[in-house]
Amino acid sequence: MKKFSVLLITAILSISAVTVNAASIPRETAPTSVTEEAIVITENLISDILDEVENGTGYGSASARANTRIRKAVIANQTNGYGYGVLSPISQNAIRTMRDMYLRPDHYKQIEEKLKVLLADLIVDVQNGKNFDTAIDEANTLIYKSADPTYDPAVDRVGDFCYWNIPAVDSTEFTVARKLLLKVKNGI
Repeated sequence: MKKFSVLLITAILSISAVTVNAASIPRETAPTSVTEEAIVITENLISDILDEVENGTGYGSASARANTRIRKAVIANQTNGYGYGVLSPISQNAIRTMRDMYLRPDHYKQIEEKLKVLLADLIVDVQNGKNFDTAIDEANTLIYKSADPTYDPAVDRVGDFCYWNIPAVDSTEFTVARKLLLKVKNGI
C-alpha cells in the first residue's frame, strides 16, 4: 500500500509539473475594438489550433476549424455573451498573422528592426505616458511617410475613405508597429 501511495503521489506531481505551452493570440493582431475578455475567450477556444499554425498547419484548415469551434461555442452560450462576429475576426487575424510569421520569419525581423529605428521617438513617448491611440495614429503616418515622403494625412485622407490617397504599404508594418508600441505600453 505504501508503494502504491508513493507511486500515486509521484504520478500526480509529474502531471501537475507538466507545463502546457498553448499558443496565445498576439495582442497586436486583435481588432482594436475588442476587449481583452473577448481575446481571452477566443484564445481558450483555439489555442491548440494556434499551436498547430505555429508548427506549419495551413491557414485554410486552421481557419475553418477555428470558425467551427467558435460557432459551436456561441450556440452553446459558452462565450460570455460575445457573438461570432466579435470572436471570429480575433481568431482569423491571429491565424493569418501567425501563419505569415511562420512563412516569412526573416521578413518580420527586418520590419521590426526598421520600425525600431523609425518609431524610436514615438516608443520613448509611449514609455513616458503618451496616449496609445494617438501613438498608433502617428506610427501609421510615419509608416506611410516612409513609403512616400509627400504623404500628408490632412490632404490625402480627406472625404470618403475610398478617395484617400495613401501609399501602398505592407500590412506587416502596421502589425509590427502595434506590437512594438503595445510592448512599451504594457511594460514588457
